[in-house]
Amino acid sequence: MDDVVSDERGVSARHPFVVALAVLTFAQCALLVVAIGYLVIELIVATPDSYASAVALTVLTAIAAVWLAVIGVNVLRGNPWVRGATVVVQILQIAVAIGCFQGAFARPDLGWLLLIPAIVALILLFSPPVLAATTRST
Repeated sequence: MDDVVSDERGVSARHPFVVALAVLTFAQCALLVVAIGYLVIELIVATPDSYASAVALTVLTAIAAVWLAVIGVNVLRGNPWVRGATVVVQILQIAVAIGCFQGAFARPDLGWLLLIPAIVALILLFSPPVLAATTRST
């Protein structure tokens, strides 16, 4: 497979694009973990309009963080299903980013922080080395 490159010592290493996609996925996961911490602190310190909604948002954020960690690990393993999972996550992130650019509570700065990594992840995902690394040979 093209996903594994050997150096002069015969030690195999993953293609840099595969590693970059995994690092980007783990970085998105880490930022979600930070968001979970923020949401938990806000749940304790502030009085939400709806505790049920606040807890649900925190739980959904935690599920998303775990899912991104699973995707990141499996990108490094070269499992083919990560392509679909990564596309879904990045498209959802792009949708949230677009929402950040408009409306009464627009935050273009957050929109760009969400949009740029999502586009980079999609570009990496469809690069030939990553496609080769995540394709099963029959």
